[in-house]
Amino acid sequence: MTETVSTEHPHEPHADLSGKLNWLRAGVLGANDGIVSVAGIVVGVAGATTDSTTIATAGIAGLVAGALSMAGGEYVSVSTQRDTERAQLRLEERELKEMPEAEERELAEIYEQKGLSPELAAEVARELTEKDALQAHAEAELGIDPGRLTSPWQAAWASLVAFTVGASLPLSAIVWTSTSARVWACAAAVVAGLALTGIVSAKLGDARAGRAIARNVGVGALTMLVTYYVGVLSGTTVG
Repeated sequence: MTETVSTEHPHEPHADLSGKLNWLRAGVLGANDGIVSVAGIVVGVAGATTDSTTIATAGIAGLVAGALSMAGGEYVSVSTQRDTERAQLRLEERELKEMPEAEERELAEIYEQKGLSPELAAEVARELTEKDALQAHAEAELGIDPGRLTSPWQAAWASLVAFTVGASLPLSAIVWTSTSARVWACAAAVVAGLALTGIVSAKLGDARAGRAIARNVGVGALTMLVTYYVGVLSGTTVG
C-alpha cells in the first residue's frame, strides 16, 4: 500500500485562525486598558472637583494620550518583531542556497520528531522543498509564514480603536450624568464593560467566564476606589 503525502500546507487555516484570535485578544486587552485607565482618571478628578468641564477635559486628554501611547507601543513592538522575522527569513534563504541538502535533512528531522517515519519524513521534506523551500522551512523551523508577516500599522490601528472604544464608556457615563450620580454611573458602566471583556477573553482562552469577570471587575473597582480617594484628598488639600 502506497502512502500519499499532500504538499499542501495543512496548517494554513490554523495559522489564519491563530492570527485572528491574536488580534481579538489584543483588541480585548486594548479595550480593557481603555476602560480602566480613563475610569481611573475621570473618577479621580471627580473626587477633587464637581466641575464637568474639568472632568471631561481630563478624560479626553487621558483617552487621546492613552490611545496614542497604545498605538505607538504596538507599532514599535510589532515593527521590532517584523524586523526580527525578516532577518530570520534572510538567514534561512541564504542557508537554503548555500547548503540545500543539509537544510532538507534538517526539515526531515523536524517531521521525524513529530512522529513520521524516516522514509516518510524524507519524502515530505523533499516534496515541500521542491514546491517552496523557503515557505516550508520557515514554517517548520521558525514558525513564520513569509507571506503573512505581522503588520505594524494594523496592530497600531487596532490598539488605537480598541482603547478609544473602551475609554469612551466611562468618559461618556461620567460626563452625561448628573453630579450626584456621575461616579456611580461611571462605576456601573465600567463594571458592565469589564464584565463583557472578561466574557470575551474567557471564550477566546477557553476558560471560565466567572473567574475572568471577577478578575477584570476587581481590578477596575480597585482602580476607581484608589483614584477617587486620591482625588478627594487632593481636592481637600488644594481647597
